[in-house]
Amino acid sequence: MQISLSYKSKQFFWLLIKLTIVFGCVFFIYQKLFLKSNIDFSVLSSQLLQHQIFSFKNVLILVVFSALNWFFEILKWNNLVNTIKNISFWEASIQCFSSLTASLITPNRIGEYGAKALYFEKPLRKKIVGLNFIGNFYQLIATLFFGSIGFIYLASTHQINFDFDSAFGVIFVLILLFGFFVLLIKSFQIGKNYVQKVKKFISKIPFSINLKTTVYSFLRYLIFSHQFYFLVFLFNLQIEYIDAISAITSVYLIASIVPMLSFFDVVLKGSISVWIFTFFQIDPISILTIVSVMWMLNFAIPAIIGSYFVITFTPNFQK
Repeated sequence: MQISLSYKSKQFFWLLIKLTIVFGCVFFIYQKLFLKSNIDFSVLSSQLLQHQIFSFKNVLILVVFSALNWFFEILKWNNLVNTIKNISFWEASIQCFSSLTASLITPNRIGEYGAKALYFEKPLRKKIVGLNFIGNFYQLIATLFFGSIGFIYLASTHQINFDFDSAFGVIFVLILLFGFFVLLIKSFQIGKNYVQKVKKFISKIPFSINLKTTVYSFLRYLIFSHQFYFLVFLFNLQIEYIDAISAITSVYLIASIVPMLSFFDVVLKGSISVWIFTFFQIDPISILTIVSVMWMLNFAIPAIIGSYFVITFTPNFQK
């Protein structure tokens, strides 16, 4: 009887967690789109209608971009996980979408690590966290690679002025975060042995898997950055391709180095995009609309899809 009650209490606990994640996800998406948007919803909708974003052809192309973006993300995750346990592409899809939902309100999507780990047996969970870190690391490498090239081009062809007061503030925050990270490491007594374990773990991953993960990460980056450019094209913004791409890659570069809740990602990218595109005399409203559409296509809609998988997730208490 006691075992039965314990099992039922665990089921109730998990149901409560799942409902909290899903309702939190829906609330934050609603709040972002209707209550705290960078631009008024009526302005957003009028911009979309004015530029015929909702035409069948344009919607189809935008959806294909998003589908390919997530296809390569899922393929990347499937590729990594299969090094320790064979899972299907469908299982990898469920894990990617549900972890996105669970990570929406966590800094830099850190909740993604725990969410994916729950799909596996306890002995594998540390390895799953490590594999997820590797996948995100390669994606960051792609961002740094393209972003550095784009920003160098942008800085060399346009006069960029920095607000030193703001820059000092950013540096101060980064120093605080670094200090917190160091204290966190010390508090958990992570030393040389831990570093060696990480190196050993990475070295066990075959070169072919690392290469595929790198290729998938770079393809993903090219897809969503050109989805951004396609929207720039639809809005008839007067900017050359090379300038637009350098601006877009610069936006993603700057946004990637600032710790932020996933939900506020659109706010951060919107602010950075407006600043970057002012060098080309681009209308801020159009840029904010584009960033909002990108967020809806690549975060909001996939997170809503992931809500279904969160609700239907059944934890194995024997794991």
